Amino acid sequence: MKSNTLLNPKDVTPSAQRWPWWPLLPLYPYGRRRTFFKEVISSQIWSFEQLQGLYYVAVPVRLTVVKVRDGLMLFNPLPPTQELLSELSILEKEYGPVLSIILPTASGLEHKISLPALSRAFPKAALWVCPGQWSFPMSLPLELLGIPRRRTKVLINDGFPHPESCIWFSLGPLDIGLGRFQEISCFHKATKSLLVTDALVAIEAQPPALFDLDPTPLLFHSRDKGDQILKDSLEARRKGWLRLVLFASFLKPAKLSIPPLINILKNSFKPGVRNIRAHFGLFPFVWADDWENSTKEIVGTKEPLISIAPVIQRLVFPRAKSSFIEWLDKIISLKGVRWLIPAHYSAPVKFTNRQVNNLKVRLDKSIWPREDGNWVFLGELDKSLLDRGIVPSEPMSHFKD
Repeated sequence: MKSNTLLNPKDVTPSAQRWPWWPLLPLYPYGRRRTFFKEVISSQIWSFEQLQGLYYVAVPVRLTVVKVRDGLMLFNPLPPTQELLSELSILEKEYGPVLSIILPTASGLEHKISLPALSRAFPKAALWVCPGQWSFPMSLPLELLGIPRRRTKVLINDGFPHPESCIWFSLGPLDIGLGRFQEISCFHKATKSLLVTDALVAIEAQPPALFDLDPTPLLFHSRDKGDQILKDSLEARRKGWLRLVLFASFLKPAKLSIPPLINILKNSFKPGVRNIRAHFGLFPFVWADDWENSTKEIVGTKEPLISIAPVIQRLVFPRAKSSFIEWLDKIISLKGVRWLIPAHYSAPVKFTNRQVNNLKVRLDKSIWPREDGNWVFLGELDKSLLDRGIVPSEPMSHFKD
């Protein structure tokens, strides 16, 4: 398996990484999206990774390219910068044209917002979207979201693309109040790979190579106070990465507190941090001394740890554990899955039937929903949404298409 870029990063200009539609979903790194390319499974599957987040809490998000009969399939859209399109054109010359673009989630804004531009970049590609697409604060039809209706088909309702190469099955749909949660998984037969969006993640202790292009988010969060300058080192990158993972997984981890405003300001605008990269020293975080111990439940040491993304587990499935278990049973029924390729964090990750069964047993025996430790904030948020009637009370009902 290769992990080197096709293009020389030194030859890529900032203009080639420009994403003009970032104001529609103003997430870091805003208008400049660096792309890290790697071959995931030789001559079969490739990964295009970009960063995405808030306040330097940025984690990798992945567009997966899959070899199918006569060409390529794009799974989980990303902003099609000129850099990304140049990499794709190299693959097209060797493996055939982009035949289809798949939006496999009903609610994944980071992928949905990229689909219109990606569809324009490949005007001959068929578009396939998950059923029940919705938008917030107003529910708009596909055309007003910029998704061309004429060449767009709905997964399940209109069948599935590339049935000779892939097996498709659904997680959900589930009612989450504002709309639905649904994710269509893809099993690529040739490589025995399971492609998912948000349902599962696999996180390792070392930061992904994508951060080599710009380690600023890691260095920013590796500090303990705002007056500390951003110093690059392997240890600082690892420390920052683990803290980013806790932020992204639990929103407000148990070992994190917010200092008084006067303390935040006292450490700001000091020499060495008077720049936008350091946010002028504004650093509203205090970590407990033993903060690193709280990463053990979601971060692997020797290899990536596979788990349900905590936000998904606690806010989407708190009253629908059985639906998730049913989905795992579908994976087990495939009899031969070898790899997991999620839209976030590490990929590919070994994912055999034995590991799926172990995950199922672990979930069956676990407390669900979790209310302790890192899960406190997510639990309070879920209760608040319940009290306001924003999410349905148990049992969470299935949508009927």
